[in-house]
Amino acid sequence: MKDKFYAYIEQLQDTITSKLEEVDGKAKFQQDLWKRPEGGGGRTRVIENGNVFEKGGVNISAVHGELPKSMQQYFGVQDADFFACGLSLVIHPKSPMVPTVHANWRYFEMYDKQGNIVDQWFGGGQDLTPYYLFEEDAKHFHSVCKKACETHDPEFYPNYKKRCDEYFWNAHRNEARGVGGLFFDYCKKSDTMQMEDWYSFVTEVGNSFLDAYVPIVTKRMNLPYTQEQRDWQEIRRGRYVEFNLVHDKGTLFGLRTNGRIESILMSLPPHVQWQYDHHPEQGSEEEKLIEVLQSPREWVR
Repeated sequence: MKDKFYAYIEQLQDTITSKLEEVDGKAKFQQDLWKRPEGGGGRTRVIENGNVFEKGGVNISAVHGELPKSMQQYFGVQDADFFACGLSLVIHPKSPMVPTVHANWRYFEMYDKQGNIVDQWFGGGQDLTPYYLFEEDAKHFHSVCKKACETHDPEFYPNYKKRCDEYFWNAHRNEARGVGGLFFDYCKKSDTMQMEDWYSFVTEVGNSFLDAYVPIVTKRMNLPYTQEQRDWQEIRRGRYVEFNLVHDKGTLFGLRTNGRIESILMSLPPHVQWQYDHHPEQGSEEEKLIEVLQSPREWVR
């Protein structure tokens, strides 16, 4: 399973980076191969200063070895080894009219000292972070997510949409990071789902990503915007940074397992503002976004 899934994310990385380069029309992804001293490594691809994308990363990695003490305590195990692989991406467009997007699809195995698999699971998801709310864009993104889920289980979309709203919640700000999408974790063998079934589900979600995001980019990337709207984008990017550094489990896992810092922090945008006690004008488009972030909506039925 681990070889099969790693081959899949290698191919998916190629597909996504090629399409995003085509959309941008100027910038190309720069590739960086790296090795982890304790075992494994990855293939980082970063795009910067493009026509459309100001900064983005589409990274794959496969790491293995002894599970660090901090993670052993987290999982409640002793003397365990692990293997983890996944694709993680974050794209920050230049225009405040185009939303930031994040996605991740991952697989994890844990072993005893004899090398036997004692636990395994899939996780992942995809979510949208707009700076200006175009309701039809949120509905499109969620409709693609829902379609990817429905062939596997009609309960997947409402369950994983709800988990996404709960997970990407900036508790210290009492607001969502964005308009959500899907979030699933610890997808293990059960009476109804074998690991092959989970593989089929996770790869279908992965394959849906470009259909969910690219039509929104192409619709919004040439809209005019003002410096004030750009400032708002950078203020909201600050909230994105706060979530990733304070709450995100993937970031914390990477830091605790001696992950590669440049790859872990590639999710951070290049230009950000933190204005003291900033509040949008009453009745403005900026306030409209905040109202939705404070009370997550059902975008599709």
